[in-house]
Amino acid sequence: MTICFDRALSVKLPVFEKSTHYYFEYTECDSTGSRWRVAIPHRQGSCSGLPEPVRGTDCTFSCEAGEFLEMSSQQCTSCAAGSYSLGSGVRFDQWDSIPAGFSSLATYMDSGGSGDDSMTSQGTHLESNRDDCTVALVYAVHLMKQGSVSFDYQYVDSNIFFEFFIQNDQCQEMDQTGSEKWIKLTTNGEWGTHMVNLKSGTNILYWRTTGMLLGGKPVKPVLLKNIQIEGVAYTSECFPCRPGTFSKTPGSSSCDLCPRNTYSGKGASSCTPCSKTQYSQEGWSQCKERPPCSEKDYFQTHTACDSDGKTQILYRWVEPQVCLENVTGSVTLPPSGEKEDCPPCNPGFYMHNSSTCLPCPQGTYSDGTTECQRCPGGTEPSLGYEYKWWNILPRNMKTSCFNVGNSKCDEMNGWEVAGDHIRSGVGGSDNDYLILNLRVPGFKLPTSVDDASATEFGRITFIFETNCSADCELYFMISTNVVESWVGSKLRQAYTHIMTKNASVSYTWAFQRTNKASDVRQYVNDIAKIYSIMVTNAMDGSASGCHACAMMSQRDGSSCVPCPAGHFINKDTNQCQECPPNTFLSGHHIYGQEACQPCGPGSQSNKEHSVCFNDCSFSHMEQNRTLTYDLSALSSVGSIMNGPSFTSKGTKYYHQFNISLCGAEGRKVAMCTDNVTDLSSKDLQNESADLNNFVETFVCQSTIIPADGRGFRTSLSSQSISLADTFLGERMVFIISPQPTASCLNGRSTVVTLRCNAEKSARGELTVPSKCPAGTCNGCEFHFLWESSSACPLCTETDYHSIEGACKGGVQDTLYVWNEPKFCTKGVPLPNKTSAHCEVVSLWVKAGIGGGAFMAVLLVCLTCYFWKKNKRLEYKYSRLVMSANKDCELPAADSCALAEGEGEENEDDVVYSNTPSLLGKLKAIASKADGDNSESVQLKSSQSERWVWG
Repeated sequence: MTICFDRALSVKLPVFEKSTHYYFEYTECDSTGSRWRVAIPHRQGSCSGLPEPVRGTDCTFSCEAGEFLEMSSQQCTSCAAGSYSLGSGVRFDQWDSIPAGFSSLATYMDSGGSGDDSMTSQGTHLESNRDDCTVALVYAVHLMKQGSVSFDYQYVDSNIFFEFFIQNDQCQEMDQTGSEKWIKLTTNGEWGTHMVNLKSGTNILYWRTTGMLLGGKPVKPVLLKNIQIEGVAYTSECFPCRPGTFSKTPGSSSCDLCPRNTYSGKGASSCTPCSKTQYSQEGWSQCKERPPCSEKDYFQTHTACDSDGKTQILYRWVEPQVCLENVTGSVTLPPSGEKEDCPPCNPGFYMHNSSTCLPCPQGTYSDGTTECQRCPGGTEPSLGYEYKWWNILPRNMKTSCFNVGNSKCDEMNGWEVAGDHIRSGVGGSDNDYLILNLRVPGFKLPTSVDDASATEFGRITFIFETNCSADCELYFMISTNVVESWVGSKLRQAYTHIMTKNASVSYTWAFQRTNKASDVRQYVNDIAKIYSIMVTNAMDGSASGCHACAMMSQRDGSSCVPCPAGHFINKDTNQCQECPPNTFLSGHHIYGQEACQPCGPGSQSNKEHSVCFNDCSFSHMEQNRTLTYDLSALSSVGSIMNGPSFTSKGTKYYHQFNISLCGAEGRKVAMCTDNVTDLSSKDLQNESADLNNFVETFVCQSTIIPADGRGFRTSLSSQSISLADTFLGERMVFIISPQPTASCLNGRSTVVTLRCNAEKSARGELTVPSKCPAGTCNGCEFHFLWESSSACPLCTETDYHSIEGACKGGVQDTLYVWNEPKFCTKGVPLPNKTSAHCEVVSLWVKAGIGGGAFMAVLLVCLTCYFWKKNKRLEYKYSRLVMSANKDCELPAADSCALAEGEGEENEDDVVYSNTPSLLGKLKAIASKADGDNSESVQLKSSQSERWVWG
């Protein structure tokens, strides 16, 4: 969205003469820096009776603060009481409506179109939109010399982009650094100030916000007030004080707020008191009637312990008290409770004079119920804070109340102690921020740990619950950064945050019942409770117990000494001993070898045993074979961007994931950065560490808005989160798990699966599951697939085989080829072709051929011989049969025919014996050779069997 103005607006207010029909105005400055004062009629075309033009003041002339330029005399004149002037500047601090000269425009991506009233006037400030449309506030000013613009703002939600930029009269954006254009986040309830220098000439100022409604939760609006521009040529009129303020002396450069129970209108020089039945807060423009007192106007508190060790419950009116007592419908304060025994002191404290809890002296400890005692030999105090009894607010904690439009909240306590817990207070209105703060000057590790090797300097754990009927929200912040928040009612639960940097820190809890402003209290019974807060290793903390420490020697009275990096305390000797290889020390608890936890498969520990990492290579056994992997080609950060996706208003965005598979000896090198206008610009990333909110981890995610979305010139990155900060490693799957969050109670986890694909390049390709195109289906478990040839195991001798060629010319070649399909890479190279001397026909081959040929000839000869013999026997036999059938001449004992006269035919046939076998024939030949010349023929008859001999 681009807005251009044909003519730049100058901050010049025309002066109207009451007794004339014209007013004065200056002409544009010429090349010599001169200008003229001319009279302009009120009615167009009525030019008679006008004063002659006269030479005006110098173009760079301006009055002092509290003065204005009186055009008739062209002299600086003091502002009257009830008004103010900045001299060469202009201030906008009244926002009952959008002031003249400002334009407020909204751009929607859906069919809703655009509107002019996109920013809401709240009297003392402007409020941006709460949805995901783009809203711009525009103002044009012409400066005769260099100047500046400053404004106050609240910007607490990273789900909305807030930028301030400047264009010239050609709609060209002027050069600005990232810190000038992108506005920093502020803490809930605090105002920030942003100032940018302006060049002479026309400056078109843009305040633009763009919401990102990804989770359906409305964004928190940006608040804007006190816009001040310095460097205008002159101010021809003083500005009246806005309602609720006054200036009692002439020549004022600002107006003061009316005190409580007074009010004023516009341009007031004094404030008017309210009647007795009315009240007002500081800076109000009118008084309101005091309502009858109700249960919402008082709160419960505990008294401090008295000299007898007793406390009691008291009820007090909310201050300042605005309700009326002793009127119809009012209530009175409930009576005070009975006195009861004070709760015990918090751990690390002891009771002094039965009424005051004091911290234990250095080197001693107490559980809060006993006197402080010295730690036994070989031990040292465990310093920290442990607050679980809330009779009084601890000395390093404070509470407050803040509301942008409700100044009476400033004097109230945000939280109230209640014995076994501390609870949110009443506040002045339902949208107050009730703030509880705990200050820690730094962390001091036990003397048994070397500070230089520590990865955990301390941790904070608190137990809380919320009970709400509206859209309440509890924030937990470190300094100005929101670490976690909880919306609506939450059951009693614990939350832990680990500190990885040793520095002073301020922990803040902020509770807001609703973010909708209202004069009527509806949700006063919505409360947040904190039962206990525990901080370990606090520098000025007290000790609730002792822990073992390493001793210089085993002699009695030996003092504690810090163990070197990567060492634990041996339980038997109380001496420092180095952790075994490939183990790491978990946190600062180093007593016993069990403190050395093993690294996951495929990972190893650094020299200090402070972290496990993977050097992009590992081995494992599979089917009695050792597979070795080299993932060095995947060591650099891999990126994948999925999408596009669209918000409900049509804004296009992508999710970009950066993955550092191996890290750098434990360093997490994947980085995701917020509010970056050029994702590849190293200059911007190095420009300001405070400007860019970034996470550095193994796997991170950023939301990217492309350059063609919502009028952004370059891509924007936001909502960067860590998905993995601990390397576990398991064969080809790398599982990495960070801390728990409110939406992911078990923490987020990331699984990067490596798949061997010889057809891919060494870097391969990153993809997400098709069923979960965003990389996750539930927002807590993320899965990625990295296909690469580098994911294949290194080649070994078992991954190829040899092929021997034929013997040619006395030489035989041997080739080596990979087994198919090939599932390995690099490793052992494929051997080169080899050649060896060979004989065409070897001796044993010759002997075999000769023997085979002899046997073949012998077999053929025997076959021919016996075949010939067999034919001769068959011939003789056939001759014998033929002679036997001729004229019945066989010398048989019986007649061949029937006797005549018997009257019947002889039906008996002659049956010859079957052809003898070859063995039988051989036997017959043998017998014939012995001199027996007779042959036998078996004749079969129906009557009898006979043998005939010849």
